[in-house]
Amino acid sequence: MGMPKRYSEMTPHELREEIGVLKEQAVKAEQLGIVNEFDVLMRKMAMARAYMIDINKFHIGEIYELVEEPGVVFKITYFNGVFAWGYKQNDNEEIGIPISLLQEK
Repeated sequence: MGMPKRYSEMTPHELREEIGVLKEQAVKAEQLGIVNEFDVLMRKMAMARAYMIDINKFHIGEIYELVEEPGVVFKITYFNGVFAWGYKQNDNEEIGIPISLLQEK
């Protein structure tokens, strides 16, 4: 068995299959109360979804609501791959998040 493919090398179909597998694993982890495993799987799903989104739907300097934090906004300063870098409202720390965690306008 070879190395697993990177999300950036997968087709949309392969990404959907991967998300399905991760979702099943996340449900099991949640049922078993394994919080850290659940969090890791949720992040992997967010990363896989990011590769299925057209990055051109997002723009530097624009403000977007965060999917996982309703009411909290994020201003994009630049992109690196499928990550948008910028600042949450009222926060001075620059962070990078997968574009799948930004609410499309």
